[in-house]
Amino acid sequence: MGAKLKIAGFVALGAVAGALTTMQLQAVARASYAPLPLEEMQQLAAVFGMIKSDYVEPVDEKKLVTDAISGMVSGLDPHSQYFDKKSFREFREGTTGKFVGIGIEIGMEDGLVKVVSPIEGSPAFRAGLKSGDLITRIDDTPVKGLTIDQAVKRMRGEPNTKVSLTVFRKDESRSFPVSLMREEIRQQSVRSKIVEPGYAWIRLSVFQERTLDDFAKKIEEAYKAEPNLKGIVLDLRNDPGGLLDGAVGVSAAFLPSNVVVTTTNGQVSDSKQSFNAAPEFYARRGADPLRRLPEAVKKVPLVVLVNEGSASASEIVAGALQDHKRATIMGSQTFGKGSVQTVRSLGPDTGLKLTTARYYTPSGKSIQAKGVVPDVMVDETLEGNLFAALRTREADLEKHLGSGQGAEVKDDSREKARDEARKRLEEDAKKPPAERRLGEFGSDRDFQLQQALNHLKGRTVVASKTMVERKPETKKE
Repeated sequence: MGAKLKIAGFVALGAVAGALTTMQLQAVARASYAPLPLEEMQQLAAVFGMIKSDYVEPVDEKKLVTDAISGMVSGLDPHSQYFDKKSFREFREGTTGKFVGIGIEIGMEDGLVKVVSPIEGSPAFRAGLKSGDLITRIDDTPVKGLTIDQAVKRMRGEPNTKVSLTVFRKDESRSFPVSLMREEIRQQSVRSKIVEPGYAWIRLSVFQERTLDDFAKKIEEAYKAEPNLKGIVLDLRNDPGGLLDGAVGVSAAFLPSNVVVTTTNGQVSDSKQSFNAAPEFYARRGADPLRRLPEAVKKVPLVVLVNEGSASASEIVAGALQDHKRATIMGSQTFGKGSVQTVRSLGPDTGLKLTTARYYTPSGKSIQAKGVVPDVMVDETLEGNLFAALRTREADLEKHLGSGQGAEVKDDSREKARDEARKRLEEDAKKPPAERRLGEFGSDRDFQLQQALNHLKGRTVVASKTMVERKPETKKE
């Protein structure tokens, strides 16, 4: 049972990749609408009336309407969504990178909440919670039986309110209580370090409102520490995407001024756009975070690391840098989310996230349901790409949008690869963390990072002998 739950948590990481989408934000919904189909609307009204009069117990009218809207939107594709008051608030928290809670990144293991990492400076960090800690109780509620969303809701709340956790620390074989005061948490979407003299590693975990500002600061810090940088590794692995302007800005940091980063195309005129490497396409509130960057960043040798969890905005960056031959893309084929969602307000507390366009790389390629194919495919370990088959990609999602550029082909070997990967994960989960085959990103056990550094140094890269380009897959109707 425990191994199965561990696997479920691992697979879920890929599913998250589609949740944060490449977005444009609009304040209000459109004023003009297409005429409504009369017969179908009469049927809808009839069903509404039947439920109201004949259902086994009274039904809230507002809930019926909300559910009808939600169903209509969710039937389009995996990324379109109707926001009620609560979900709209949560969505805004996700894009700003701010929320009220205790400050931990979590997963599930053996039915318990597992601390993946405490956020630096957060209440959890100050209380000494560690990676690998298991939360067994939240206040008086046992965690066993809760979903991860239910656990998150119990740990979040209003600022300056207390939450009590019971924590089991495996390496010390003990449980202990922790009382924490909730506060506003700012997620750190950018990490960096000098991994070797002359070489910087910059990791983007998501594209939020502050990402470009934080990214520019990390670049500045890297050049202060190493004025003569010989190479940068831009790590976009498992980056699920986020805001479009952040992707344009990160690309612009490395590209010549005003070149095309991405284009979009949809039904309405404002979905047909070109986004260029210029401040008017990425700067918020008129300030250009890139203005202080050294000129050398435009020419420094660059490797971009991607994998199956790199989606949406991270694919825009990888695709732009690849098409302009500014970077070498290494790793595995990306998630394949090549659609743009526009968020429109329907009122003060509700909104609609609607897929309005496909985006294209500068050369005109659609990434939808396919992804970015690396220049050099590199396995996640020396032993091979052991667990990648477990990660969900766009083409695996129900009702996914097609690429619009040719027919899709079903890959029958996919399920066999998944079964083999599950067995390997079960075996690996039984080992101590230090002995597991997948090293932490940015560590000296990070095989793909080591190959990226080899490439920058002109040394031999251990390229994958088994990975091949995965073609777009057809969805079952």
